[in-house]
Amino acid sequence: MEKLIFTTEDGEELEFFIIEETRVNGTNYLLVTDSEDESDDEAAAYILKDTSAEGDAEAVYEFVDNEDEFDSVGKIFDELLEDIDLA
Repeated sequence: MEKLIFTTEDGEELEFFIIEETRVNGTNYLLVTDSEDESDDEAAAYILKDTSAEGDAEAVYEFVDNEDEFDSVGKIFDELLEDIDLA
């Protein structure tokens, strides 16, 4: 899995591993986990949304916290990863 390191506004570094990515209505989304081990039952999964402007040198991702958006994009990831249980 590809590793991604995010730096928070406090300067803290968070490490995530990309499970899948998709594009919906012109917006990029990543499905990430906090564990490299795919069989880790304790690992958490998150959906991140690219909020950077087109042409920015670096992508800016935010956690999707809108329930409707999360459910909608989550269904797409579920279809893309039929063989993996995301629950």
